[in-house]
Amino acid sequence: MLKYLLLFTVVPLVEIWLLIEMGGIIGSGLTILLIASTGFIGVFLAKYQGLAVLSKMQRDMELGIMPGDHLFDGACILVGGAFLLTPGLITDLLGFSLILPFTRILYKTAAQAHLNRRMENGTFHVWWR
Repeated sequence: MLKYLLLFTVVPLVEIWLLIEMGGIIGSGLTILLIASTGFIGVFLAKYQGLAVLSKMQRDMELGIMPGDHLFDGACILVGGAFLLTPGLITDLLGFSLILPFTRILYKTAAQAHLNRRMENGTFHVWWR
């Protein structure tokens, strides 16, 4: 609970501080333009990458292959798009790293390693009602 409280208070405060500092360095107009352009570029990239992943999922399902990796990619693209629509530098960097395929693979590798560790330790539980 404490980590979520810190996440939702510290991250926005750092984002605001960075935006104020950046506005002081390059000017408020350019800062606003930069924030708006990352949002527009992010929406375009999220749509493009999302459609590509959806196409791969459909192809795999037609071949009888489970689209597990593509589902993870789709979730990363969705979250990355949401981060890119949120104004701020940290969220923009995180959003771009989730949308771009060559950085998204790092998240996928880390998530698989984490899940494998939890399964080996016996701390991975699936709750079903």
